[in-house]
Amino acid sequence: MIRTKNIVILLAVIALAVLPLLFVEGEFGGADGAAEEMIVTLAPQYEPWFQSFFEPPAETESALFALQAALGAGFIGYVIGLFKGRASKSAGTK
Repeated sequence: MIRTKNIVILLAVIALAVLPLLFVEGEFGGADGAAEEMIVTLAPQYEPWFQSFFEPPAETESALFALQAALGAGFIGYVIGLFKGRASKSAGTK
């Protein structure tokens, strides 16, 4: 029963990761690129207030994004484990 439930959940997660890739045409642009296109379309005379003084290479930017995602996932996993441990510890003492 539990094994079947875990397999169903795993298949659902895989489907949620793969299905969008099948139905989306073109490249994933991101919100920054879409916002810039919309600004140019709506207000072509717009000038940015400032320019970045440091523009990291794309590889560095991707690595920092992946590091941020990994740290966030680690934190969430830690918190879930902490609460699960506390719950099982308090359930065992009652």
